[in-house]
Amino acid sequence: MSTSTADATPDVAAPENKRAILFVFAGLLITMLLASLDQMIFSTALPTIVGELNGVDHMVWVTTAYILASTIMMPVYGKLGDLIGRKGLFIGAIAIFIVGSIIGGMAHDMTTLITGRAVQGLGGGGLILLAQAIIADVVPARQRGKYMGAMGGVFALASVAGPLLGGWFTEGIGWRWAFWINVPLGLLALATAAVFLRLPKGRSTKPTIDGLGMALVAIAATCLILFTTWGGNTYAWDSAMIIGLIVGSIAATVAFVFVERRSPEPVIPLHLFKERNFVLTTVAGLITGIAMFGALAYLPTYLQMVTGRNATEAGLLLIPMMAGLLVTSIVSGQFVSRTGRYKWLPVVGTVLVAVALVLLSTLTPSTSLVILGLYIALMGVGLGMSMQILILIVQNTFSSSEVGTATASNNFFRQIGASLGSAVVGSLFTARLTQLISERLPEGAAAGGENSLTPSALKGLPTQVRDVIVGSYNDALTPIFLYLVPLVAVAAALLFFVTEKPLATRIERDDAEPEKMPTALSVMD
Repeated sequence: MSTSTADATPDVAAPENKRAILFVFAGLLITMLLASLDQMIFSTALPTIVGELNGVDHMVWVTTAYILASTIMMPVYGKLGDLIGRKGLFIGAIAIFIVGSIIGGMAHDMTTLITGRAVQGLGGGGLILLAQAIIADVVPARQRGKYMGAMGGVFALASVAGPLLGGWFTEGIGWRWAFWINVPLGLLALATAAVFLRLPKGRSTKPTIDGLGMALVAIAATCLILFTTWGGNTYAWDSAMIIGLIVGSIAATVAFVFVERRSPEPVIPLHLFKERNFVLTTVAGLITGIAMFGALAYLPTYLQMVTGRNATEAGLLLIPMMAGLLVTSIVSGQFVSRTGRYKWLPVVGTVLVAVALVLLSTLTPSTSLVILGLYIALMGVGLGMSMQILILIVQNTFSSSEVGTATASNNFFRQIGASLGSAVVGSLFTARLTQLISERLPEGAAAGGENSLTPSALKGLPTQVRDVIVGSYNDALTPIFLYLVPLVAVAAALLFFVTEKPLATRIERDDAEPEKMPTALSVMD
């Protein structure tokens, strides 16, 4: 275990170069806000949207279409960015995202809406990923922590602002503004990127595109996301459809590995997995995705059904967690930039997430909201100490010619973890809830059946029936938090073996010549 770090003082940028980087960074933050808001803003607007468009039975596709498209595109954007340069891809991703937003905003049926979400995903897969990689292009690793911390803060902000904006638009000027808001923000991000972004050009030689590898990773990811989304809900776990998707995912993965071993420019190079830090942080990131989205996906439902709060109030009750994530993400980033030390941050952060999950498993219907707020704030603190630092570790492991591919691969597996977490926890929660209600209530006691229970309907039930249902919701979800603890403990143990390599104080260019610019890149000269 190494605890060494760079003792050299980081290069100091001239004031004009700092201003140039700040302009670039502002554009990247706007872009990350676009992508982060879009992931969260539909959580409160979705019931109204699908009801107005007569598509309740297709509700899952509004979310799945975006997740699927964005996940598939992550490794593609990462590899192409390393091969041909990131600026053009970044501008293209923003433009595609805006087009998808326009399609969604003009939708008058579910087919058009789902198409718009899929197009958004095709662009959205590159927004956060390329923003993270671009920071690696213009800021040395030693200085990068404070920028990555602010990016984590944007995610925390969007996690609260998204549901609140979605509810406000739905109840006010209309749900279509959940799409239209992306147009002015996207145009601002486009203008900023076009004017201020100066990045290395792609490789001078004609790039070889790994088309077959990209197709296979798309098939594997599609099968995996669909079987985790549909399994136990749309289709039974032992149905032919789910078994077929599992077999398809495994077969595509095996074929992908075979192809990547022979490709001159693999979309996910297998040699990345020879680096211990990459393997450890990628597995830990996947587990973090499972735990984070597994725990958070159903907390708003829990808050509404168990505490009796409405959708907006449930969103506001999540503020302590996002505040903890925002503060520690920024503070930990500043700490890394000042000291060059980072190894202990994700280890401690992951341990805190495990502790928070243990505490959440002790919740009862009588637990005060203050205590609940403290528990989820602790989870936010842990996530803020780990999420962005893991990406920094990955980027510090590889040269600038592979930083996009490595960042994309790490994000890809984290996204897979998020899909697995929300799907598996959802399936367990639904199964336990149905079982507990059927065991504790006489048949027909819940008017309309348990499938039609809503927070407002729950309030109208007799006190005795309501108490049984509230207790069932509590007892169905809280044990699942405890099930996630061993998994998170494994992540903390893995991160303990990360080698703390010195953070680079300069950016080494090896395969590309930078564009002429007396701005961001000159901070390293």
